[in-house]
Parts: sequence; structure tokens; C-alpha cells
Amino acid sequence: MTITDQVETTKKPNPNAPTQETVLSVQHYTDRLFKFRLTRPQSFRFRSGEFIMIGLPGENGKPLLRAYSVASPNWDDTLEFYSIKVPDGPLTSRLQKIEQGDAVLLGRKPVGTLVLDALTPARRLYMFSTGTGFAPFASLIRDPAVYEAFDEVIVTHTCRDVAELAYSQETVEAFLADPDIGEIGAGKLRLYDSCTRESYPRTGRVTDLIRSGKLFEDLGIPRLDPATDRAMICGSIDMTKELKGVMESHGLKEGSNSEPADFVIERAFVG
Repeated sequence: MTITDQVETTKKPNPNAPTQETVLSVQHYTDRLFKFRLTRPQSFRFRSGEFIMIGLPGENGKPLLRAYSVASPNWDDTLEFYSIKVPDGPLTSRLQKIEQGDAVLLGRKPVGTLVLDALTPARRLYMFSTGTGFAPFASLIRDPAVYEAFDEVIVTHTCRDVAELAYSQETVEAFLADPDIGEIGAGKLRLYDSCTRESYPRTGRVTDLIRSGKLFEDLGIPRLDPATDRAMICGSIDMTKELKGVMESHGLKEGSNSEPADFVIERAFVG
């Protein structure tokens, strides 16, 4: 008797394929900005300040993904993201319409340069941001490790309109008011925000506020000094390029994960 072995071949799942997560909440701030929260896989690990690819299935069956900084701290059991709305954007034109219960694709490998590992020790940490560039700092300012590494943390946020500052304001206020973790930032964390198009107590681009010295005068601290200060930068291409020059003009050296130094820039996307 002849026995024929029939081998059933099945396609193995791609271990690097995005996972499908559920939208837990969505909040719209303006016609240009919104945040949303997703479920977090138990195996998902990241360093505060890193970004991940998220997105939606494309019309051709391939995932439509974009880099987003994780805005929630690494100890949170959910994942928060802060996004701009682009009417004709391939992804954001659809992503801005998500609702609670919808599915969103989440990448598996977080990366980025806006991490503590890329900076050498110092006394004071600046986080300079414009627009949605505040997102990685929303994660970092809620990380206890930041306050173990630095005596003072100053996060700046510059937007065109006053309404666009709401996310950073509520994030800082909620963190400092949190009865469980807020005390770690008390007396150390300060938010310095400004507007460029509307009347506000502080107006102007952050680069101009640094150059004029107004930022330091308002905060009551010395100007940038590589002996005491470190910085992280996230925002538009023009802003990051200009701030890089400002940092270097003050003697600060750019660092990376492999060569930690005085300041770091997120180059993966613009906020």
C-alpha cells in the first residue's frame, strides 16, 4: 500500500506587520488639531520621546502609515497621539474622522532621537516645540526618569493661534495636578508658550525669543550654556534648522543615540 503524504502549506504571518488597535477616545481641539487614544498591546515597549508608525488600511490593501510620536508616557497602559488635520493628506484626511471603537494600525518598532539616552548629564533640560511637535514632550514630561536626570525642565510650545496651545496647557496642568505622579514635576517643570498670529501674553517665534533674551528674562534664568543646559527640538523643518543654528551658536553640540551630547533633533517628520 502506498501512502501519499499531503503537506498543507500556509502563509506565515509577518511578525513585523502592524497590529490592529481599537480607538478608545478622540478629542478635536481646532479644525487643524486633534488627539486620539488607542489600546496598547501588552508586548509594546517604547522609550518616552520615541515615535511609531500608525495608520489605516489603504485602498490597494497595503497599510497607509505615517510616523507619529507617542504622546503618552511609557508607563501608561494606553497610547495617545496628537495629530494635525490635512484635508488632502493621504492618511490624515481619513484619520481625522476616526471615532471610538474604530480600528487603527500600530507599528511594532518605536524609534527616535528625542530620548534621554541621547543627552549627556546636565542641570537643565529644554524641550523646544512648535505645533504637533509638542507630542513627544507630552510623553517625556510625564516620565519620572526625566526628573531624576534634570533639576529643571522647561518645555516651550509655539503656535499660530491661541486655541492651538490648548493641548500642551491641559497636558501640563493635568500632570502637575495628578495626585499620584504630579509631585515629581512640582517645582521642576515649567511651560513657556507663545503665539505668532494672535494677541497673547507671549508673542513671537521661539527662536526670536531666545535670540532677544526675552525667554530667559521671562523665566528668570541664565542664557543657554553647554555646561548646564541640554535641549530637545521638535517642530517644522524651518524651526528645527534654525534652532540647530541657535544651539550651536551657544556652544551646544548635537547628539544621537550612539553619541550622546548637548541637544537632539527629531528628523523623522515635521510637526
